[in-house]
Amino acid sequence: MSTNRHPLTGAYSAAFGWLDEQARLRAEAGLVRTLRPRSADPEGLLDLAGNDYLGLTRHPEVVEGAAVAARRWGGGATGSRLVTGSTELHAELERELAAFCGFEAALVFSSGYAANLAAVTALAPHGSLIVSDAGNHASLIDGCRLARGTTQVVPHADPDAVRKTLDAHGTGPAVLVSDSVFSVDGDMAPLAEQAAVCREFGAGLIVDDAHGLGVLGDGGRGAPHAVGLAGADDVVATLTLSKSLGSQGGAVLGPAGVIEHLVNAARTFIFDTGLAPAAAGAALAALRLLRREPARAVRAREVAAELHRRLTAEGLSAVRPDAAVVSVRAPSPERAVRWAADCRAAGLAVGCFRPPSVPDGISRLRLTARADLTDAQIAGAVRVISRSAHR
Repeated sequence: MSTNRHPLTGAYSAAFGWLDEQARLRAEAGLVRTLRPRSADPEGLLDLAGNDYLGLTRHPEVVEGAAVAARRWGGGATGSRLVTGSTELHAELERELAAFCGFEAALVFSSGYAANLAAVTALAPHGSLIVSDAGNHASLIDGCRLARGTTQVVPHADPDAVRKTLDAHGTGPAVLVSDSVFSVDGDMAPLAEQAAVCREFGAGLIVDDAHGLGVLGDGGRGAPHAVGLAGADDVVATLTLSKSLGSQGGAVLGPAGVIEHLVNAARTFIFDTGLAPAAAGAALAALRLLRREPARAVRAREVAAELHRRLTAEGLSAVRPDAAVVSVRAPSPERAVRWAADCRAAGLAVGCFRPPSVPDGISRLRLTARADLTDAQIAGAVRVISRSAHR
């Protein structure tokens, strides 16, 4: 058994000795993750790795929204939402999010991850069936694991597979859980078809719209709005405030009865400290800015399409984007890591997805199409990616 000697006492501990073997296996597989703090002003580095789709994180109105909220309400929420963590600002943000996205009500959480855990666990009780798309985000997968219902994973974006699974289900509630836009390849789920299948069997639909809000739908109102599902009494949407809205936090949107149930039953709401007022203020400012400037959503989609066009013209294998995520296939995990490192050395930050983070085992570079990118920046990014790929 592997053991670790304490540097001060000299005592051995077998409790976590097994971590040495895990670290060795990760290193051999080339899967070691490292934290790399970024500079507040990364001079000379173009960021296509983050999720700031609308370029609002540093927008003066968004920053001021955070500052005003912090000065008024303090640095933290001070407690859970049900104790002292709800402010007038949280309620205002919830009202405006629901109205903008076309839903009856909304509930704000400390993160999009917490919002997904809440929606899935609270809406899939014992005896229920959860149908989960194979390409879903880890937060939805973890929600399925924690829920008391039975989970069946179905092939990616396959309404017929959903129909067969629901048809085989006996009595009891059922929900389909799916991303709206999948974070790996940027493809959009067939939401209208999936909703129709769910309605055949009286099942609910939970849609994670983290990558749709601010990009899809009229003025960026999201994927459910784009396909006519916003406000339906059998549809619940989750979203994050950390991508298009440039802040932090998450929310669940849906019928008022569903939101009331979450307040009373969702553990990641009841037992978690509320979202910091500064984050709520920033998100509210960004939401209002998006409502005033809907062309930002259009521009994000245009940038994604242009990146795809230029990359494929260079002979690279890029997946056609449905929103603002552009995925470029790499021949191997090792090559993906080296490719991303070469891009960074040339002044371009890109995401690098590889097993086990990708369900299909295919490694990729993941690019963020931001609405604030210029045509010159797009061209420069494609040059760097193409040159790095052919070394």
